[in-house]
Amino acid sequence: MAEHDSSTDDPSPEAPDFYSTGPLRLHGDQVPVTTADQSLLDSRGPSDWVHEDPWRVLRIQAEFVEGFDSLAKIGPAVAIFGSARLRPDTQEYQDAREISRRIAARGDAIITGGGPGIMEAGNLGASEAGGVSIGLGIELPFESGLNDHVELGVNFRYFFVRKTMFLKYSRGFVVMPGGFGTLDELFEAFTMVQTGKVTSFPIVLFGSAYWQGLIDWLWTTLVASGTISDRDMNLFTLTDDIDEVVDIVGTAIDGGRQ
Repeated sequence: MAEHDSSTDDPSPEAPDFYSTGPLRLHGDQVPVTTADQSLLDSRGPSDWVHEDPWRVLRIQAEFVEGFDSLAKIGPAVAIFGSARLRPDTQEYQDAREISRRIAARGDAIITGGGPGIMEAGNLGASEAGGVSIGLGIELPFESGLNDHVELGVNFRYFFVRKTMFLKYSRGFVVMPGGFGTLDELFEAFTMVQTGKVTSFPIVLFGSAYWQGLIDWLWTTLVASGTISDRDMNLFTLTDDIDEVVDIVGTAIDGGRQ
């Protein structure tokens, strides 16, 4: 399917001091030229992949096991997605922080991509409320690891493993303004709900000024051409009201407890 992730939206302009890949932290000449995802997906070059891919399956399996084992007991959680570039002096950062603080104050965990920007705001808000602050990191050449407000962090090499964790352990998505990584997570969630892979799963878009153009395009292009139905436009809620966000995800989580 966060993303990076939202953490994939926005490379930091400064190179990190170290590089995280799975359980490893590398520096200097030990930093690899390509990521695990690049090695898996790149079909160019020699045919070594014929021999390497079966072994790579074991690493993928290990990441699933590690993720399931680490997150199985966290309880109800809400994922917060958004741009890594939106810093603490932006209104979006402060809104994400407050949304997360209030959701965590209900006793629900917060899951982010573990990076900077909106992800950091989500983890900070959860920590301020005394809630469980979770970061699911991803191996990227421009990321330096999890932010300082992550209390339970898991680093992944493969995007598809990380996406599975977001969907499996989140009871809803709150999507703040973001870039390609955020859109990736958003449309993954749309697809999973539309096809019935996940149920009772609220998706909340926060920030009407940011998202309205996308929603208008969905109506005028996708609905108008018949590639989605008008019912699909009920898969999400657009709001600027923090109270409404907390109420929507809280109602879904409480309904699941019954």
